[in-house]
Amino acid sequence: MSSEKVRIIIVEDNEPIKDGFALIINSFPKYYVVNTYTSCEVALKNLRKDDPDIILMDIELPGMNGIEGIKRVKKVSPQIDIIVNTIHENQEKVFDALCAGASGYITKSSSHNELLNALDQISSGGAPLSGSIAKMVVKSFQKNLQSPLTSRETEVLELLSKGKSYSIIADELFITKETAKSHIKNIYAKLHVNSKSQAIDKALREKLI
Repeated sequence: MSSEKVRIIIVEDNEPIKDGFALIINSFPKYYVVNTYTSCEVALKNLRKDDPDIILMDIELPGMNGIEGIKRVKKVSPQIDIIVNTIHENQEKVFDALCAGASGYITKSSSHNELLNALDQISSGGAPLSGSIAKMVVKSFQKNLQSPLTSRETEVLELLSKGKSYSIIADELFITKETAKSHIKNIYAKLHVNSKSQAIDKALREKLI
């Protein structure tokens, strides 16, 4: 980024938190909060006008949630960096946010210094993650090291564990229903199980998903 101030918008529906973030960020000469919003819908309408370098985004928002908001922003302006700032340390939400295009993920329990460090990191091309989130990401990679399943079989089993049907799994992974069934058959064989519930139970116990 250039020597000009880094332009930031904040999307946060809790007014005191939103205003507090803006106050902290604006107290540093390097950063400038262009605008703050309480919903993704309004933020997206003003995205081109605001022209932010970074968006600080909550996940739980009225109307469109932050995950969908991240996807929409990245579709329109892929160069914008997004830091998720939320109370959630739920693994599924963390990975949903990162897969949607977030460049960093910090929790609202982070200190002011951690928030500013995250902004500094992302401005320098880094990917800030608060300590607990970083540990979760590392564990997720570790859990699959000894897995007998391929990455695609793991994806299929994860979707199966969320209650998705064969047809939906096929649609989401852009494969045929027959291919999805074939993957599930292979999963059963590799895990030495005979049913969906047994496969999910074993995968959760052995941290395969």
